[in-house]
Amino acid sequence: MAPRPYWKGYLKLSLVTCPVSLTPATTEANKVRFQTINKATGNPVRSRYVDAETNKPVEDEVRGYETEPDKHVIIEDEELEAVALESTRTIDIDRFVPADSIEWIWYDSPYYLMPDDEVAQEAFAVIREAMAKTGTVGISRLVLSRRERAVMLEPRGKGIVLWTLRYGDEVRDPEDAFKDIDGAKSDPKLLSMITTVIEDMTTPWSGSLVRDPVQERLQEIIESKRKKQAKKPRKTAKGSEPEPPNNVVNIMDALKRSISQEKKKKS
Repeated sequence: MAPRPYWKGYLKLSLVTCPVSLTPATTEANKVRFQTINKATGNPVRSRYVDAETNKPVEDEVRGYETEPDKHVIIEDEELEAVALESTRTIDIDRFVPADSIEWIWYDSPYYLMPDDEVAQEAFAVIREAMAKTGTVGISRLVLSRRERAVMLEPRGKGIVLWTLRYGDEVRDPEDAFKDIDGAKSDPKLLSMITTVIEDMTTPWSGSLVRDPVQERLQEIIESKRKKQAKKPRKTAKGSEPEPPNNVVNIMDALKRSISQEKKKKS
């Protein structure tokens, strides 16, 4: 069953326009979510905004920007609307860039973009195939959840993947983070050995490689409690606990053992 559209509007390139719909490419529907409960009554707890000074409930909330400690400039809704996109329902592609020129660190959230009716299919396909043929992706802006986002449109199979992008001031310069790392070259022998380890451990990609064991365990606990069945904790076998690692490690010996273990696994 296809998920319900998250957003509906129009895709526009120059004079070509077609109705489209947007669906999140990822989901957290299967994640375990907890509610805050009043232990005495078993009822859900409801949160409210209160004034930080008077502790009284707030009835009229506005947006404020802190200019200095405890001093704020109030921004009205009309002022926010004045600087927003003219149309919140149109993805107007205003430029293209080479598909391989945007690094992954700029990517934020993925969505699937698709034609919204049969009439739109031809115009949608022309835009998608033209991007694929030229090796480019489209750059535009879009309002999602009342927030204006920069977006990238990437052809993918029969559809288009729309990525929201981080803004320029949201991405830190990696040089600042890595400046204290020693840039000396690695020992060729060690490099050769660790390369062998990587090659032995390389497998085809599968979504099962990034499963969430914590969520799976929580589901088991919840199901157990739901059935009111006590589950005995597993006892750890004597002597099965791993030995604490030695602070002084001979990397050459460790690599030799790693290569040996990987070869035994493969055989």
